[in-house]
Amino acid sequence: MGTTAKDTPSAPPSEGTVEVRGIEPVPDAERHGRVRELFPTWVAANISVLLLTMGASLVITNGLNFWQVLAVAVIASVISFGMVGVLSVSGKWGGAPGAMLSRAAFGVRGNYFPGMILWVARFGWETINAVSGAYAVLTVLRLLFGIETNNVLVVVTLLAFVAATFLVSGLGIKALNVCNKYSTYIFSAFSVLVLGYLVAEMPWSKILSQSPGSAALMVAGIGTIAAGGISWVPTGPDFARYLPHSAPGKRIVGTTIGGAALVLVPMVLMGGIMAVSHPELANQNTDPMSFLGNALPTWLAIPYLLTALLGMILINSLSMYSAGFTAQTMGVKLPRALAVSINAAISLVGGLFMMLVAKDFVGQFITFLTLLAVSFSAWIGVYGIDMLRRRKKPVRYDGESLLNTGPSSRYWYKGGFCWQALTAWAVALTVGLCLTEVSWFTGPLATTWLGEHGLGWAVTILTAAVVFAVLPEPVENTPARTTDDAPAKTPVTR
Repeated sequence: MGTTAKDTPSAPPSEGTVEVRGIEPVPDAERHGRVRELFPTWVAANISVLLLTMGASLVITNGLNFWQVLAVAVIASVISFGMVGVLSVSGKWGGAPGAMLSRAAFGVRGNYFPGMILWVARFGWETINAVSGAYAVLTVLRLLFGIETNNVLVVVTLLAFVAATFLVSGLGIKALNVCNKYSTYIFSAFSVLVLGYLVAEMPWSKILSQSPGSAALMVAGIGTIAAGGISWVPTGPDFARYLPHSAPGKRIVGTTIGGAALVLVPMVLMGGIMAVSHPELANQNTDPMSFLGNALPTWLAIPYLLTALLGMILINSLSMYSAGFTAQTMGVKLPRALAVSINAAISLVGGLFMMLVAKDFVGQFITFLTLLAVSFSAWIGVYGIDMLRRRKKPVRYDGESLLNTGPSSRYWYKGGFCWQALTAWAVALTVGLCLTEVSWFTGPLATTWLGEHGLGWAVTILTAAVVFAVLPEPVENTPARTTDDAPAKTPVTR
């Protein structure tokens, strides 16, 4: 057998409270998950008060009316989390995290290039969530005890939020599933209360009589809301890898969309509704949480913020959970739970910078989402075509070769790089950035029809998929193995 380089040794089964399995594929004997367990995962992934702010911006900034905001939220949910669901199916095929399965598409060395961007984007997303959570705590302290924000309190609340996130994400998939389940119940109950209050108190004649906004701004709004879902696409397989091979792919997609839409649609719509009576909701550039003290009565704002705070901890925990896998895939020689600590430390430092130094939190958030959608979209296009081709292969993912970063790996291609995938990814990323406009960067094609409609992310996916599809199909190496070290084949199931 040729020389191999294993990322990690085979881990013991994932029994007990703390998950010990890292990036290595989950063996069939441990695949006891059920598709319905994905539902609370994707509910929890969208419990963010920032969705209220984004919904408000659709009304105040984009000029959309009630029905357009509803349509934007529904369409964005279906498109973005539809992609999450479809690519999650690869998790049950290969039993490994998305960052690991990506080696099969880009090559065991080529995967470092898109992987690095995905990892850096995770830092940004976790920092945004940490800052949002800290602001939620500060708002509760102000409403309950009249405590005004100061620098010491900022540091303490941010540190507490990151520590809680690190604790939950470090425990692993079992702890996350339990937390997600009960947070779904609690947040749903309070969301119903908020909806009831809005139905009773909001000026509905004014809300329903608003003039519609332009089609261009509606399309752009879909891209903005969908960006959050797109950021979860590469991590979708992480939460499906414990599913048995027999789990129906269509049910995975439907459950993913349903769980996300259950929270995303009403949250965005509530933000749009509240913006009519409280236009300042879309202009909370420094503290995106403080508006709830004015938009809702104290008896409702405080428990709603507390449940949303729990949700934001879970969102960040889900993100850090996957980020630990990305770190291991990038060569960090640490167990997953310890690899998570790298992201925790970076999000703490980044959060302190945003809260104590930087200005315009919401503007930075929208800029981040825009760039995030483009960077992730290039990966999505390539990975999607690779998945499509693997449906017809007798061995969809070779677990031994995914761990093997040496020349004997099936995914070595040429020098460890799949030039077709990397070419498609690089071309698509360039095109997407050319169509992008944010506060500090304007691409040369940003003023075109596609750019003005905020379709850079969609063009990026399409470009990556088309270029990868028309280039010669990559030829995998034939691994040199003895009978003893041949991995079990992944059965072909839909």
